[in-house]
Amino acid sequence: MTRLFGRELLHNFFWILTLTIVLAGCVRVNVQNKEQKVSITKKESGFDLYKDNKPFFIKGAAGFTYMDILARSGGNAIRTWDADNIAAILDSARKHNLVVMIGLYVVDPEKDHSFYKQPSKVNRQFRTIKSIVNKYKDHPSVLMWCVGNELNFPNPLIPDKFYPAYNNIVNMIHKDDPDHPVTTAVLNFSRRMIVSLKLRCNVDLISFNIFNNITHLKEDLKKFSWFWNGPYIVSEWGVDGPWEGTEKTIWGTHIEATSTKKAEIYSTRYSVHMPLDDDRFLGSFVFYWGNKQETTQSWFSLFDKNGCPSEAVGTMQYLWTQKQPPHRAPQINYMLVNNKGAKDNILLSTNERAFADVSLLQPDTAISKVVWQIMQEDWFKKGSASNTTYFKSLDELILSSNGLRLNFIAPRREGPYRIFATIYDKYGNFSTCNTPVYVLSK
Repeated sequence: MTRLFGRELLHNFFWILTLTIVLAGCVRVNVQNKEQKVSITKKESGFDLYKDNKPFFIKGAAGFTYMDILARSGGNAIRTWDADNIAAILDSARKHNLVVMIGLYVVDPEKDHSFYKQPSKVNRQFRTIKSIVNKYKDHPSVLMWCVGNELNFPNPLIPDKFYPAYNNIVNMIHKDDPDHPVTTAVLNFSRRMIVSLKLRCNVDLISFNIFNNITHLKEDLKKFSWFWNGPYIVSEWGVDGPWEGTEKTIWGTHIEATSTKKAEIYSTRYSVHMPLDDDRFLGSFVFYWGNKQETTQSWFSLFDKNGCPSEAVGTMQYLWTQKQPPHRAPQINYMLVNNKGAKDNILLSTNERAFADVSLLQPDTAISKVVWQIMQEDWFKKGSASNTTYFKSLDELILSSNGLRLNFIAPRREGPYRIFATIYDKYGNFSTCNTPVYVLSK
């Protein structure tokens, strides 16, 4: 009983102290300065983002490639996670009339506990970021600075060497570059992170990387507005990733949706769940505008490796402009392997003859080719880390392929694999799907 009372007392003390600090007005106040290139203006009911004294709502993409297609699709901004190759990225953005939220890499205090106890490393990090900010702050395509991505901010009530180091960076940017706001990207709508930022940091707005939890973002924002009612953006959003909550096979491989289903998800999440009517909301960045290997080469990618757009690109064009693209990518219904779907936990024997079929929602006479691939999968990673290794297709296992049908031999080596089908049309669009299988030794 004494233990429980002590815990409750500590909990109450935390919130009393929190409210005391909040009421004392420790939060950075955003007031538009007409001389600023980019600013956040507080108004009676919320906030507005201004660029060059004009209202600017972010219709952005997380990524830094295919900017020409982004601009044609109605997008106006991109984001990076670090400053690698940032000069070329800024110049390309300017060419396409886009702006950039520049990521500034900061060591996560939870992943490297000793870093912020070493002044030499902290000073080196500070000097590196200061150099980047001062080198590029006058570039016309800079939108804002994002100091850290998905950092684990420590308990704000416990003395920690991280906060002085972090605030030195934020305060330096405010001093050296008053023309651009400063934010940080946190994972999901985390009350703990918001409390830490509100009490201990001096950022101008909060950015949320949020995927499946976007379905209750509006409710989360409303319920916590008593404590924090500042401006925000959604810095990453998209389809559910290969993590907790996503369906898996019995051997632990995550099941990926077809590109057709993903386009539907993008549409619903933006039009239904994005807080577009919230006066505090300044815009968002769809994830991922490019091609990347994360569990598969297609999971988050809105483009293939050669730059062909998926249906989701056309979906974003419609969401941003209300104009449909002239040609829709092939509409995939499902894929079957030996007449079984991914949820059937497909098992094959080594060297077994098998087949795969793709079913379309409707016939498509514009299909130009279908590329089949059999890929090994390194699906087990310590700490549930996603597989970033791109394996070569085992084309020697393909017996024949005739459009939407594949005949193949199961690999000789036991383990997890995926069967991929990528369908291209004559307009340059592609659709894709894959099915995981597990091969057992005889």
